[in-house]
Order: sequence, then structure tokens, then C-alpha cells
Amino acid sequence: MTAEIEMGADKAGRAVALDLEELLATRLLVQGNSGSGKSHLLRRLLEGSAGLVQQVIVDPEGDFVTLSDAFGHVSVDAADHSLAEVTRLAARAREHRASVVLNLDGLDAEDQMRCAAAFLSSLFDAPRDHWYPVLVVVDEAQLFAPASAGEVADDARRVSLTAMTNLMCRGRKRGLAGVIATQRLAKLAKNVAAEASNFLMGRTFLDIDMARAADLLGMDRRQADAIRDLARGEFLALGPALSRRPVSVRIGPVATAARSGSPKLIPLPTAGEPPSREQLLDGADDAPPPPPPPAPPRPTVTDLMRSLAQPAPAVAVPEAPVLDGAAAEAVRAEVAAAMAAERGRVPAARLFADYELRCRMRGAAGAEPFERFQRRLAAAAAGLDDRDWDAALDLAASLPDEMWAPFLGVARAARDGAPCPDDATLADLYGTSSPRRARRMLDEVAERGLLVVRVDMTGMRTVGLPHLGWTTAPGLPEPAKETARGRRAGRG
Repeated sequence: MTAEIEMGADKAGRAVALDLEELLATRLLVQGNSGSGKSHLLRRLLEGSAGLVQQVIVDPEGDFVTLSDAFGHVSVDAADHSLAEVTRLAARAREHRASVVLNLDGLDAEDQMRCAAAFLSSLFDAPRDHWYPVLVVVDEAQLFAPASAGEVADDARRVSLTAMTNLMCRGRKRGLAGVIATQRLAKLAKNVAAEASNFLMGRTFLDIDMARAADLLGMDRRQADAIRDLARGEFLALGPALSRRPVSVRIGPVATAARSGSPKLIPLPTAGEPPSREQLLDGADDAPPPPPPPAPPRPTVTDLMRSLAQPAPAVAVPEAPVLDGAAAEAVRAEVAAAMAAERGRVPAARLFADYELRCRMRGAAGAEPFERFQRRLAAAAAGLDDRDWDAALDLAASLPDEMWAPFLGVARAARDGAPCPDDATLADLYGTSSPRRARRMLDEVAERGLLVVRVDMTGMRTVGLPHLGWTTAPGLPEPAKETARGRRAGRG
């Protein structure tokens, strides 16, 4: 299905049409100062396409609600609905392909941004089955996609800008064809404006807006002066849906009108006779409203010093719950286990204060020696169970702090008869990413006489603890390399 909408005529009187199907794929940007005929242009586009495609209008001034009488659009006053209701309304509009005018006139700027963001996001997030083509017109787009932070809250600006960016950048695949209109190109976010391929540029006077308009139209600086000379209702058109070269078009008439038009000169009442004094001053002698109550006297410096010298009233602070005995010990063990799982390569000394705070928050008050915390943390990192590990902990105490966890990891494997941990596992317990450092650490512990390391002819490593009589099962120091060697051997 193809359709062309006659937007107006060029200077030679030839009709200038807009290809609606091409517009749905390429989007449109309309720019013009106040009074340039921008809203008239949008109305011409909406009236011409009303019977051809679903339309959704985000209307901050309430100018387009009159479309409901002539073309059956559903007019929704956002001030009468919550954000959740607006979100549901947008979803139902996509489902039933109903044309909607979202009137934001009764809201302040920040609430307009939040409401428009919720509405556009719901259109964007519709299920795939509801991705019908929709012409989404956003008037005064610089309010909803500002180029810089303004007086509104950052979160409101952020959600509104995200919704506008999704509409213009990613909406095409979801059937959303964005048509955005703005008074000031310089105030519109560039990533939103840049996604439009069709342009209708109206009269503007500020150099910064003229420069951006000329850049979008592919005009040089001298040709940009033509934008300043455009008459009201006259626009420069460019784009695949309009014209391959910039062409001047005077927008044609419309069937509907806004509720409030441009101000017109009308004769003054009772021309030639000034208002009488009685008309202006009638009721001026009525009793005035009572004066507001006097403000309380300001305190003197003496009063302030006296109030500061008085002690503050004592406030009873409830006592925090305190655990003791087995309950406190269980809490400390749980906290140490949690910190061992999340600590990464952070030294134990840097975690001690956090450990004490967590224990106190859970009711296990009272100072614990740092050495005992080290034992807890190393034991938790090594995965020691509830059996008696005092002998292994006593041996670990003769090593530097950072060696405790890998030593205890080897001890656990030896006691269980499990394969010797590989270099990567030892490196993680050692707090490093280098397997080579883990091997040097293992050799150093062996030099201290706490371990006996043996590597057989096949490369399998066994570690024994002579003081405890425990020995690991053979394990591969570098399982990744050995596995790859085994795969090559299997292929041979």
C-alpha cells in the first residue's frame, strides 16, 4: 500500500507531496520558531494521513485535541490519570490500533517528561504481535529530549531522553515512525535529531539554530540565510519522503483548528471612551483582609549562647541485642565464610574492620584478636569442615599470613586423600592470578619442612604433610595443558 499526502505547493505552484510509506521507514524532523507555522504543518500531515495509518500525538500544549471531533482520535488528559494508567492506555492503543492524543497541558514540565516517557516506553515495549505501523508525533520535542540538563530532576530528564532515543533510533523495527517538531534545534539532543532522514525547516533567526538546520539540509553558510527569509507557513523540504533536493513548500490549508490560535487585533470596547473610575474602583473600599500575624522576635546573641550552654536532654537509647557463647561463635564463622567467598585478592588486614562491623551488626559484639580472624578467614577460604583442624592450624601459624589459605587447602586434600590441588586453585587461595607464584609458594613451604612435594614420571604431583601423616592423591599441576596433550595423543 502506497499513499502520498499533498503538503502544499512550491514557488512555481507545483504540488509537493509526502510519501507516507517512505516516511514510516525514515522519520521526520520539523523545525521552526514560534509563529512559523509548525503546528499548522503537523495538523496538515495528521489530517492527510488520518484514514491511512494509526496516529499517536504527544501534545504538551493541548493544540491537537480538536482532532478527536473530526477524525475520531481518543483525547486523553494526562492530568486526570496516573503513570500506570497512561502506560496501560498506550499498550491498549497499540493492541487496538486506536489513534490517541495525549494532552499534557495540565502538567508542569517535569511531570510532562515523566508522563511522555511512560507513554512512549509502553508503545516501544509492546508485544511483537502488536507491532503495527504508527505515526508518533511529538510536538515541542526539545522539552522531552533536551540537549543539556535544565531545571528538572535528572531522573525525569534521563527517562524522557531514553524514551525519545528509543523512538527515533530503534522504533522503526517496531512500527513506530517518529515525527518530532521543535522550536530550537540547538536545544534538541543531537542523537535524537540525527536519526531523522526527512526535514521540514521553517523560519528561524538565531545563528546557532540556522547553522544546525543548514548542516542537516546540506547547505553552506551563505545559503543558510534563506532560512531567515522564509515566510510564515513556508518550509524548506528535504528527504526521501519529500524531495531529493531542498525545495521551498508553502503548507496548504487544514480542516481543523487549535483551541487557541494566534492573537488577533480586535477593537477595544466602547471605542473612544475610557473606562469610568467607578468601573475600576468599584469595591475598592471593602474591608481589607486581616494582616498576617507578626513574625516571632529574632533571638538575641545572649539567648543563643544561653541555649547552647544548656545540656541536651538525655534520650534513652535501646540496647542492641548481644549474642554470646555458641551463638556468637556461629555468627562469626558465618561472617568469615561469607567474606572468604567474596574477598578476591584483598589482604586479611584490610578486611578485619569490615569483619568486626558485620559481626557487631548481627549481635556478636566484643573484640576478637586479629590472629584468630586470620585463622577463620584462611580456614573458610580453604573449605575446612567441622573436624578438628587445630594441628594443621598450628603448623600454618609458622607461615606468612598469605600462605595460610593455600597450605590449609593442601592439608584438606591430604586429609581426605583427594588429588593434590592444581596451580590455579592454589593461586586463587594465595590471592594471585599467577600459577607460577603459586608453585614458588609451594616450594618455599616445602623448604621450611612443612610439606614434601613429589612429581612422578607422568607429571602427577603428590604432596605430603610429614608432621600429620597426611598425603594427597596424585594430581595434575596444570590440568589444561595435560588435557590438551591427552587430546593430541588420542588423535595420534
